[in-house]
Amino acid sequence: MYLHEGRGASSLGLKLVEMVLIVHGFPSAVAALRFEWAWQHPQASRRLSHVGPRLRGEATFAFHLRVLAHMLRAPPWARLPLTLRWLRQDFRQDLCPPPPPHVPLAFGPPPPRTQLPKRCAGPVVDREREKDPVAQSCCTLCARTLEEEESPLCCPHPGCPLKTHVICLAEEFLQEEPGQLLPLEGQCPSCENSLLWGDLIRLCRMGTEEEEDGSELEEEHWTDMLDT
Repeated sequence: MYLHEGRGASSLGLKLVEMVLIVHGFPSAVAALRFEWAWQHPQASRRLSHVGPRLRGEATFAFHLRVLAHMLRAPPWARLPLTLRWLRQDFRQDLCPPPPPHVPLAFGPPPPRTQLPKRCAGPVVDREREKDPVAQSCCTLCARTLEEEESPLCCPHPGCPLKTHVICLAEEFLQEEPGQLLPLEGQCPSCENSLLWGDLIRLCRMGTEEEEDGSELEEEHWTDMLDT
């Protein structure tokens, strides 16, 4: 999702548009498109009824920033592992209200995609675990087999053996928030380091993005069913 600013005009009255801000990290293309639609039509979204219309004298750029600030704090977007990235730092403005703590602020163009091993979200596990095919094929938390088509989550900290089903780790992280569906963060059950859920999902997806590029719009994700 992006925000641009109009600058200058030619003799024909055409306005130059420059992209200055993007929001990325959505779990699916459908989720991103729904976010964009609500951002462009806040008056039509019941989640944003509290934002109000554009104020008299309020610039379009400032209005869209105000809408974005409230979107990042409103369900269902408030728990998504998003990143707010300013492509032009000289346009940066503080959002009010500020983004949730798990939404990082970044600057410059997005980093190039890096391909990781497809079936693991983290670094190579320790050698003893590599030698044990049973340990490699089982979930650390439930001990059930990790199916070939599944993409397990792995702790990114070096030497940590954690390798789990997505749902198993989500349930582990949500023990302190039983009413929620999407985790924000938690403690690794193996190495006890703090982990952001969004980081784990991003690392997992990096290994499969090339496969998903061709079918991302058609593939359903459970967050696509959340009302906007």
